[in-house]
Amino acid sequence: MKINTIKDLLDAEVICCEEELEASVYSACGSDMMSDVLAYVKDQAVLLTGLVNSQVIRTAEMMDMKCVVFVRSKNPTAEMISLAQESGIVLLATKKRLYESCGILYSNGLVGNRVKNV
Repeated sequence: MKINTIKDLLDAEVICCEEELEASVYSACGSDMMSDVLAYVKDQAVLLTGLVNSQVIRTAEMMDMKCVVFVRSKNPTAEMISLAQESGIVLLATKKRLYESCGILYSNGLVGNRVKNV
């Protein structure tokens, strides 16, 4: 799914890296726990979160994510925006809640990663 489509589906505002809106993502993760993101996310995912600190951008960078969506009208700090710009990570903000945002993306074909049974 194109990041531009995610922006439209979530009625989101582009905060930075608008030039990357045509990039594709193949899965999504919704979490406020960056340890879960590190453990479970793969394949160019988009991260949906309500957490607003620089670790969100650092985590997205480590996991080769192309987009972070801040939910519940959360807005990143200037430091976070600068980090995202350096890495080419699109930042979006939506008024929608995390649960609703994930549901919208899932119902429109953006899947999550499969967790292997142990």
